[in-house]
Amino acid sequence: MDILLLDALVPEAMTWLESRHSVEYRPELADDLVLLRKAAYKTRGIVFPRQTVVTRDFLDFLPKLKAVGRLHVGTDNTDLEACKERGIKVIHASSANVRSNAEYLLSSLLLLYRRGLVSALMGKRHPTAQMGRELHGSTIGILGLAPTAHTLAGMLTSLGVRLIGYDPAVHHTAPIWERLRIQPVTLTELMSQADAVSVQMLYATRFRGFVNDKLLAACKRGQLWVGISRSALFDEKALAAALCDGRIEACILDGAEDNFTGEASPLNGLKNLFITPRLGSHTREARLRSSWYVAHRMHEAISAEQRGVEYVPSAPMDMELPGAISPSQWGEKDLMIR
Repeated sequence: MDILLLDALVPEAMTWLESRHSVEYRPELADDLVLLRKAAYKTRGIVFPRQTVVTRDFLDFLPKLKAVGRLHVGTDNTDLEACKERGIKVIHASSANVRSNAEYLLSSLLLLYRRGLVSALMGKRHPTAQMGRELHGSTIGILGLAPTAHTLAGMLTSLGVRLIGYDPAVHHTAPIWERLRIQPVTLTELMSQADAVSVQMLYATRFRGFVNDKLLAACKRGQLWVGISRSALFDEKALAAALCDGRIEACILDGAEDNFTGEASPLNGLKNLFITPRLGSHTREARLRSSWYVAHRMHEAISAEQRGVEYVPSAPMDMELPGAISPSQWGEKDLMIR
């Protein structure tokens, strides 16, 4: 086969790819690396699911591989250096989930501001004695200027929210702050002024435990937190202490690792911490965008290899869905390679 799919593309993108290459969909191989190596020995391109780790040793068993694709954001499960040495192109839909993640963060903030809504929907007649709050007029701290923050900032500004922000990789004089209408502040100022904090920092190993005792010591009491960043960004003991003593009133995090709230974790059983299973990017529109992006880029990479020419990716595709076309109607004619 030319391309092996361990993660599902939307049917339209699958059909498009099958009309150009030999394609097989074998999701069961993602959990058996021995069988995967045997099945993919001569495969030129593989689309991996989030949980499969692509290591240097694994790549040694795939001499024909020329492209690695992922439908989700991030390449932390892929050995980029090993891929580069072997001339393997790494394809991931880096912007396909931006809007869905921004909407997830916004909806999480709204739920925390009005938690009685959830109780009422669950059938509780008198859901909570706690008075709800309004986003309008509040101060939201933006921790990390990942692309999702750009979209979220526009949503929050339109609701009358004051935005303050901090990113360890972005200088406070950078033009991006003014463009997003976010006031750059120090970490201490963000913690002490924000009514709620949205965390979408891009993770790197140097940021492990970034949200620690020292940072949380400056929390404005009763603060609300939402986040889509890797859970390794948080010091578990420090977060648990802040959730227990009232500095953080409630927190919603998406896609935390399994051991983050395991039995041995100080976060285990805390009723004001809510973990969702990577729902931020789980929308039909995000899957559609990522499927088409990966399908096109995989086609380009494999075709270039077959023709013996250098792979030069086409211009970025429009990641916005056409407003008048439903996802089920969106086919090849609506999204051409540019």
